[in-house]
Amino acid sequence: MKNKASLSIIFITVVIDLMGFGILIPILPTFASKDLNIADFGIGVIVAIYSMMQFFFNPLLGRLSDRIGRRPVILVTQLLTVISYLMFSFSNSFLILFLSRLLAGLGGSNISVAQAYITDITTKEERSKGMGIIGAAFGLGFVFGPLIGAFLSKYGYHVAGYGSAAFSMLAFIFAYFKLPESNINNRNDSKLTFELFDFSYTKKIIAHPSLGFLIILFFIIIFSIANIYGTFAILGYKVYQFTDQQTGLLFGISGIIGALIQGGLMRFISNRFSYRNLILAGSFFMMIGLGLLPYGGNFFGVSIVISILSIGTGILQPTILSMISRYSPELEQGAILGINQSFSAFARVLGPLWGGFAYDFFGYQFPFLTGAASMFITFLLSYFLLNSERLVEAKNV
Repeated sequence: MKNKASLSIIFITVVIDLMGFGILIPILPTFASKDLNIADFGIGVIVAIYSMMQFFFNPLLGRLSDRIGRRPVILVTQLLTVISYLMFSFSNSFLILFLSRLLAGLGGSNISVAQAYITDITTKEERSKGMGIIGAAFGLGFVFGPLIGAFLSKYGYHVAGYGSAAFSMLAFIFAYFKLPESNINNRNDSKLTFELFDFSYTKKIIAHPSLGFLIILFFIIIFSIANIYGTFAILGYKVYQFTDQQTGLLFGISGIIGALIQGGLMRFISNRFSYRNLILAGSFFMMIGLGLLPYGGNFFGVSIVISILSIGTGILQPTILSMISRYSPELEQGAILGINQSFSAFARVLGPLWGGFAYDFFGYQFPFLTGAASMFITFLLSYFLLNSERLVEAKNV
């Protein structure tokens, strides 16, 4: 690694920040329903606005970090996240809660900047390891955050909001004093445009034979897993009769496996297997995991199935992210990773909407089978098109 100390610091920063985000995951819908009497559709809108903001602002913040540096963008967005959590604690209406999640989505759009930070401090050969670090940070944040949120909510939902704000403020303070600027020698001095969504630049990236294909693959993967965001807990409650603690434990198992693979195993297998083989293996694990979730039978069976699913996601996400970075010009790392995160955010909007619709109208198995079918498409695309010479040779936008 070019700078192991900086890698550790960005890892700690992201973990702390995502723990704040994770605190609200299990309690946001319940708070909106019980305390604010918001209808189910309104709750869906509140959940979707977070990802929709990331869809619009990930590319913009990525381009901004290419121009002015990663550090100032990370610091400012963390402060916005702190404010959003404080607003959550004081929410007493749909409008305030909506605005708090809108602002949280804007602050959470810094993930592309964190990924670009990784590209600055790693070599192309080590990039999948670095991207695995970000994946591990997500895993740890989603393991400990919901557990802390469940504990704090016993004292009131507003207390959980304060807890989230405290973790994000801690991440800001840590980054302010410890996080150095990474984008020193590769500043992009081209004119920065503040379009909400740069369609011409996005079209240019999607038309690129390597980058466009990889971004589409990542979109399909995120859509597949997003199908079960809202439906997995319902499946556990209505079909398997799981308690809240059992469902939380399953999320914990998923997070731990994802963190272990992305933070540890990827360091070894990324040097021993080709990108193509890693993508094929990850797609296969995800396809099997998603397809079998509604047929797990009991807690033990579902634990095994969700472990298989987590192995697939743990392999796929850092692998494709590192490939996108590999084929991106050094001066446009933040912008291109931002476009990829924007598309993945859009997938996180579409996935839950389709998953909920399919669950209600076609049966509880359908969201999971849809995800499995999407991963089968990913497997086939990767099997045939990752052999393409044009994909291997294309290196510039």
